[in-house]
Amino acid sequence: MKAQHRHFAAGHEHEFEAQRGLPEALPAGEKLLWQGSPEWKMLACRAFHARKLAIYFAAMVALRAAFVIGDGGGAVDALRSAVWPLALATLALSLVALLAWLSARAAIYTLTDKRVVMRIGIVLTLTFNLPYKRIAAAGLHLDAKGSGDLPLTLLPGDHIAWLHLWPHARPWKLARPEPMLRCVPDAQRVARLLSQAWSEATGLAVATPAIETAPRSSKAVGGQTALAGR
Repeated sequence: MKAQHRHFAAGHEHEFEAQRGLPEALPAGEKLLWQGSPEWKMLACRAFHARKLAIYFAAMVALRAAFVIGDGGGAVDALRSAVWPLALATLALSLVALLAWLSARAAIYTLTDKRVVMRIGIVLTLTFNLPYKRIAAAGLHLDAKGSGDLPLTLLPGDHIAWLHLWPHARPWKLARPEPMLRCVPDAQRVARLLSQAWSEATGLAVATPAIETAPRSSKAVGGQTALAGR
């Protein structure tokens, strides 16, 4: 028997939203728990790697200046040689920052007592409805400032294309893309709301009553499963 895959449908443009961040007004009896958007500076660093790009460009400019000095040029010559590379690097980093800002501004994450809703996209706005009963697990990755990422593992057979999700997708999960609430402020509180709503909607106990994760650092990212039915 051929396996069947559920593809989550996307909603319409946000200019026509009946309710902010939602494709239509909440049905009677459904309760809004939380809405939020990514922190754009964190999104620029994590999803668009702005910090790494800045280090790379700085190294390239310094290397160019070193070559000029090594060939017998003076400090003024080295500075002159760095003008255009610095200008191009500044332009590139500005475009990355703008893209991150637009991505964060366009994205709205919503938790209700029935589902997770992700409204994402800059030019083409998509809305994904993820019922809790179709979410198998969720994780929590915190940074030192309290913001964090909440990746969602869908049930087998459910699928959203990675390109439709990016940058709101867990990195390196290409075969089975995982939607991710990225760079969420006060992420631990949001994870607790998600955990409780998932448990109530599915009737399953949460494997970890209190969500605890190791802070994100440059060496490692810690995180335990936030949701898992016992």
